[in-house]
Amino acid sequence: MKFPMMMATAVTALTLGHTAQAAEPLKVGISGEPYPPFTYKAASGDWTGFEVELAHAFCDAMGRECEIAPTGWSGIIPSLNAGRIDMIMNSMSITEKRKRVIDFTRPYYFTPGAYVAASDQALDIPDGLDGLVMGVQSATTNATYARRALRDSGVDIRLYDQAEQVNNDLLSGRLDVILADEIAMVQFLDRDEAEAFEIKATAPLHAAYGEGIGIGLRQEDDELREALNAAITTVIEDGTCASLSEQYLSTDVCVYD
Repeated sequence: MKFPMMMATAVTALTLGHTAQAAEPLKVGISGEPYPPFTYKAASGDWTGFEVELAHAFCDAMGRECEIAPTGWSGIIPSLNAGRIDMIMNSMSITEKRKRVIDFTRPYYFTPGAYVAASDQALDIPDGLDGLVMGVQSATTNATYARRALRDSGVDIRLYDQAEQVNNDLLSGRLDVILADEIAMVQFLDRDEAEAFEIKATAPLHAAYGEGIGIGLRQEDDELREALNAAITTVIEDGTCASLSEQYLSTDVCVYD
């Protein structure tokens, strides 16, 4: 007569296990290197920024808890596929190359790449790049675009692990020009030390930039992708995305259906 009790205990344990698993926070992978205004640390030490707050809004729309998980940018896709994080939300463009190894949600925002150089430097893009040294963050769509579209321009392309390294080398004079996300550059140019620099041009539409910015997911996570797609639609349609975009970026970059 002990079998029914044992079975009931086993069923209860299994149910509790599933409940605990369902209640686990979603680990949202962002680059461990700050990327203001999208991801950066507030004075409190907590991560904030446009995409951090947007991630929490998406999780709220799904009725799930989010946990921000800083990860090295160069290893962020391997960390996703290894199960150390559940999704990537760090200005990752949806490209055919990336879709070979991970899946994506629908796009939630889009901004072009921008060329930044000294204000007193006359610069014609791309013809005027010949002989110049240009910095770009590696493993980004801007780096892909530079390799594909600018390889015959005569520019010397230098790749960096972190965006702030690119900015610092421009300020120090080790670079003549940089190519980076336009919104990030607008924020960079607001700094006192960058007052002598300006955006010279934006990159044209190109296959290297993909379909916009989406949330990176493991290819087998169909259920999470569907839930996030619904959450993205909700957060965009109810105006939350636009409000956060205006707060952090001073413009609306959200992608509407």
